[in-house]
Amino acid sequence: MADQRVEDNAVAGQLQNDHRIADFDPPQKPKTNKFAIACAILACTTSILLGYDIGVMSGANIFIQNDLKISDTQTAVLAGTLNIYSLIGSALAGRTSDWIGRRYTVVLSGVIFFVGALLMGLAPGYAFLMFGRFVAGIGVGYGLMIAPVYTVEISPTLSRGFLTSFPEVFVNLGILLGYVSNYAFSKLPTNLGWRYMLGVGALPAVVLAIGVLAMPESPRWLVMQGRLGDAKLVLDKTSTSKEEAQLRLDDIKEAAGIPMHLNEDVVSLTKQSHGEGVWRQLILHPTPAVLHILIAALGIHFFQQVTGIDSVVLYSPRIFAKAGITSYEHTLLATVAVGFIKTIFIFIATFLLDRVGRRPLLLTSMGGMIFSLACLGAALTVVEHHDSTIPWAVALCITMVLFNVAFFSIGLGPITWVYSSEIFPLKLRAQGVSLGVAINRVVSGIISMTFLSLYKAITIGGAFFLYAGIGVLAWVFFYTMLPETQGRTLEEMELLFGKYHKWRQANAMLKSKKVDHGDGDENKGQVI
Repeated sequence: MADQRVEDNAVAGQLQNDHRIADFDPPQKPKTNKFAIACAILACTTSILLGYDIGVMSGANIFIQNDLKISDTQTAVLAGTLNIYSLIGSALAGRTSDWIGRRYTVVLSGVIFFVGALLMGLAPGYAFLMFGRFVAGIGVGYGLMIAPVYTVEISPTLSRGFLTSFPEVFVNLGILLGYVSNYAFSKLPTNLGWRYMLGVGALPAVVLAIGVLAMPESPRWLVMQGRLGDAKLVLDKTSTSKEEAQLRLDDIKEAAGIPMHLNEDVVSLTKQSHGEGVWRQLILHPTPAVLHILIAALGIHFFQQVTGIDSVVLYSPRIFAKAGITSYEHTLLATVAVGFIKTIFIFIATFLLDRVGRRPLLLTSMGGMIFSLACLGAALTVVEHHDSTIPWAVALCITMVLFNVAFFSIGLGPITWVYSSEIFPLKLRAQGVSLGVAINRVVSGIISMTFLSLYKAITIGGAFFLYAGIGVLAWVFFYTMLPETQGRTLEEMELLFGKYHKWRQANAMLKSKKVDHGDGDENKGQVI
C-alpha cells in the first residue's frame, strides 16, 4: 500500500497544483530491492524443474520410444501424466505452506523433485519410469504453487509484477535448458541419452536446497502466526524505507485481523492461522468479491493451457517434422530456437508488467496468439495437402511457432501466475493459488496427452485452428472479467472485485479515497 500511496499522492499533488513530494518516496533504488530480487530468484528455482521437464521430454520421448519400444499412446501418457501427478502436490501445498511456512515448502518441493529426477534417470523400464514421473510430478505441483505465493508476499507493490513474473521466467529458462540438454545428449547411445537428459534435472533441486538457507520467511505468513517482530525484520529488508516497511506491516496486520495497537514481537492470535475454514470462505460461502476473484483466477489458468501452448512446446519437433524438416538434428536446433525466443520475450515481459499494466499485455498477448495459431494451422494444412516440400509454408510454420511462444511469453505466460497470486485475500491466498495450479495442471495434462490423437482425428492444421477458436473465447473472458491490478497493494485487491465490468469505477473510487485520506490522516491513507 505504501508504494501506491507514493504514486497516488504525486498524482493528487499535480491535480491541485501543489506538487507535493510524498514523505516516503525514496530518492534512489536501494539495496533492499536487490534482496527482494535475490529471494524471488531463489524461490523461483523450483519453476526451472517444470520447465526443464517440459523441454527435455520434447526430445527425450523419441529416444524413450525407440529404446523401450513403447507406443504413441504410452509416449503421450508418459509426457502428460506429470501434469496430472502434480495435482497431488499442488493440492497438498496450500495447506502445507499454511502449516510449516512458505520457505520450508519451497525446500520440500526441491527434495521431492530431486528424488523423482534420480528415479527417472535410473529407470530400467517403462513402469519404473512412470513411478519416477509420479514422484517428480508431486514436487512440481508443490513448486508451481509455492513459488508465486512466496514471491508475491515478499515483493513491494510497485515491483510486484516484475518479481512475481519470475516463476514464468524460470519455467522458460528450464524449457531452454531442456532443449539444450536434448541436443547435448542426442549423440549418446539411445539407452543412455534419455537417462542423462532426465537425470540432469536433479541439479536445480540441489542448488535450491543450498540457496534456501539465505531466504527469509514470507512476512505475511509470519504475521498470520503472530510473529510481528520477525515480519518487521523481513519487511525492513525488502522495502524501500523503514517507514514503508511499517506501513506494509500495518496493512498486513489489518488484513490478518490483528489490532493496530498490538506491536509486540510476538502476539497471541485468537483467529485461525493454519488454513482452517478456508474452503468454506473460498468455495461454499464466498462473498461476491471472492467469487469474482475465484472465477478470474481459475479462468486465466484454464485458458493459459487450453489454448495449446504445451502442444506447441512439447511437440515442436513433431510439428517441424510435419512441416517438412526431415533432419533430426535440424529439428532439435529449431526446437532450441523456440526455447531461446520464449526466454527472451519472458525477460521483456518482466520489465513491462509494472509499467504497461496487466490487461494491455494480456489482451495483446492473446490477440497475437490467435493470429499465430490460425496462420500455423493454415500453413500446416497447405503442407499436408502437398506431396513435395513447400519452402514458404515450412518457413511460415517455423515463424508462427516462434510468434506463438513469443506472444505467449510476453503476456499470458507470466501474467497468469502474477495475477492469480496477487488477487486472493491473505487468508485465502495459499489455498486459492493451489486451486488455480490444479486447474492449470489438469488442463495441461489433458492437452499434452490428447494432442497426438487430436491431430490424427482432425488433422494437425485443424488442431491449431481449434486452439485459435478457443483463444477468441479467452480474449473475451479476459476483457470482461479481469480488472487491472497494476499498482494496487495486495490488501486492496478485494475492493476491485465483485463489480465485474464496473471495476474501473471501483479503481477510481479507491484512488479518490486514498487521495482524500492523504498521508497525514490518522488512518495513514488506508481504505477501511
